[in-house]
Amino acid sequence: MRLPAAVPPGTPTPDPASAPEDTALTAAQAESACPQATPQSRSRSQGGAGDEEGPATTRITPASPAALRSGLEDRIARFATIWGRAIFPVTATSLTRPEFERHLVPLTRTLAEALHARPSDAAVAQRVGAELVAVHCTDPEALSRTLGVVESYLVLYCGPDGAGTEGTEEYRARCARLQHGIAAGFARALRERTLKEQEAIARSALTARADAQQALHASEERFRAVFEGAAIGIGIADLEGNVLEVNDTLLQMFGGLEGHVRSRNVSEWGHPDDTPHVWKMYAELVRGEREHYRVEKPYYRHDGTVLWTNLTVSLLRDAEGRPQYQLALMEDTTERRLLNLRLRYEATHDALTGLPNRTLFFERLEKALNGAGGSRFGLCYLDLDGFKAVNDSLGHSAGDRLLVEVADRLQSCATGPGEVVARLGGDEFVALTTGPETEETATELAVRILTALSTPIRLDGRELTVRGSIGIVEGPAGERTPAEVLRSADITMYRAKAAGGNRFEFADAEADARAITRHGLTNALPAALERGEFFIEYQPLVHMHDGSVHGAEALVRWSHPQYGVLGPDRFIPLAERTGLIVPLGRWVLEESVRQARNWQNQLGGSALRINVNLSPTQLHHPGLVADTVAVLENSGLAPGALCLEVTESALIGADDEFLEPLRRLAALGVDIALDDFGTGYSNLANLRRLPVSVLKLDRSFTQGMQQQPADPVDVKIVEGIVALAHSLELAVTVEGVETGAQAAQLRDLGCDTAQGWYYARPGAPDRIHTLSLSDAVSTL
Repeated sequence: MRLPAAVPPGTPTPDPASAPEDTALTAAQAESACPQATPQSRSRSQGGAGDEEGPATTRITPASPAALRSGLEDRIARFATIWGRAIFPVTATSLTRPEFERHLVPLTRTLAEALHARPSDAAVAQRVGAELVAVHCTDPEALSRTLGVVESYLVLYCGPDGAGTEGTEEYRARCARLQHGIAAGFARALRERTLKEQEAIARSALTARADAQQALHASEERFRAVFEGAAIGIGIADLEGNVLEVNDTLLQMFGGLEGHVRSRNVSEWGHPDDTPHVWKMYAELVRGEREHYRVEKPYYRHDGTVLWTNLTVSLLRDAEGRPQYQLALMEDTTERRLLNLRLRYEATHDALTGLPNRTLFFERLEKALNGAGGSRFGLCYLDLDGFKAVNDSLGHSAGDRLLVEVADRLQSCATGPGEVVARLGGDEFVALTTGPETEETATELAVRILTALSTPIRLDGRELTVRGSIGIVEGPAGERTPAEVLRSADITMYRAKAAGGNRFEFADAEADARAITRHGLTNALPAALERGEFFIEYQPLVHMHDGSVHGAEALVRWSHPQYGVLGPDRFIPLAERTGLIVPLGRWVLEESVRQARNWQNQLGGSALRINVNLSPTQLHHPGLVADTVAVLENSGLAPGALCLEVTESALIGADDEFLEPLRRLAALGVDIALDDFGTGYSNLANLRRLPVSVLKLDRSFTQGMQQQPADPVDVKIVEGIVALAHSLELAVTVEGVETGAQAAQLRDLGCDTAQGWYYARPGAPDRIHTLSLSDAVSTL
């Protein structure tokens, strides 16, 4: 038997030396796949060698029909394996190779049946060829390999057993016809598939074109609807700036005159408020260097009014990407801008007077302070004197009208270049001037302001004289912040007010530092009391006739962590203004009374009187009597051992209601001393109605006695006061005794007790109960 003449490349062939068992079958393996074949049939299948050897002498018993069917199915599966492995590499399928091979089993069975069919039917083979196309074996190489496998192995695996040479040739002829049918069916199916795909592509192209045309039409309709009905202005221009088309909204924005818009060129719509970068970005866009830009731009309407817009300009390109048109979208922001300007004005101007307020003035001041080198500024800080009295007596409505009139007068004063007036709040105004010689101009501006205020203002039929205090800060720009300048001006203004008002003062760095220190001390007072930073020193009160210690005056000190030990003159006025003097005074009273009780215990029952100062605020406090009584009861000190010192100035013009707490304390046995007597210009007759038992002469009356001979005028004054006091049964205490001659003179004049550095300086409480006259002298 001849080997197959034509096996296409890639078709597995039985090669025992090279092909593995799972990829190719040898002739011997093919025989083993057909166990029912007789030796004669196997020899015939291998060619003429079997004929030359002669017929075999042994005959095999034929197999049963079931065994024959099982063997055929096995050979069909083997053929399908060879077929699948031949064409799988050139097949575009998502199946795995085993799945693909199982798909070829029924096709192999169909070919096997067609091989034995009588008469042969070419349509069966054509269906097999068409089925290959259906499973995506469309590569011509797949057909070539299929025909090679059919020619080589179909008769071998699926042909009849025991057929002679003539029978074998007949089956080979049948196999050839099957190959032709497979090829014809493959070609026809491939052609039909190609035609169907081409037709589908053509239909898809036509559908896509129709859809594109429809989408283009719909897009144009949508654009037209947006263009005509948009609430914003839309315009299209060419790259030369010629306006080609605008919508109705844009026409209305420009006043409704179509010719005024369509006949224009974009370059004609410049405005003085245009920033340079607007036209720079426009040039970049028409050159194709920018795709879009957005700016706020004003335009002139035909009637001369200004249209403010949010303008967005975009570049439109053709299909090749070349710049073709420019599209402008305009939103009318004129009303919004006017509203913003109005809100800005209201936020930066005083609602009552119309002057710039603190916010705007800070902006102007900051700009002046950040000026170029060599520039200077002058600031006048004005506060009206006595304005609270106007509000309290005439009402706030009258006070507001007064402020409006003052604002008008101030505006008339600041008319020079670089001058501005503002209201900071309440009755506080500021005026700013800038220039090379601001010290002179600031002085002139302050004079003009005070002169303008000097003319009386008529309100509700009354003429009101307005006065003001002005603090002036002047200097070069760039050295201080706006907050620092205003703080210095405020401090200076209060210095002018303290000097009598209706005047101006220039800022002084040292005065500012003192004021800042006072402010710091004021803020630190509450915490200082809580932290126990206050302590008390005691200065002895000495009987002048024998030099014995009569008692001591309690003098509070502040051990400040930054400034060291501070005397009462540094913080008592601050405590008065803040109201802290009440808790501080109660603490001083408690500590002093407790210490007096300790001295009493140490001296075996002998009492030393303790003098405690009362401030005017404490005198007005409703709990003064109750607090004093409670302190005395808690300590066990007798009321007669306590003397409360009240300054003469605090009692000038005091009525009976004000004096009632002091009278109640005096009735309890507490001594009341009139401190700094002679400095308050009080009527001496008032001494009769005051509940006092001690007069303390101010040191100003005794300074003239420190040297000999003593000033005769001072001697006469002291002599008269002592005589008057004794006639009213009042004791006299002298302050500030610093020399022996002074002490001797005062003793001769009849003074009862004295205190001063001649006897002892203020000190710790443990020294007081042992002091005597000689002790006091030795401490000097």
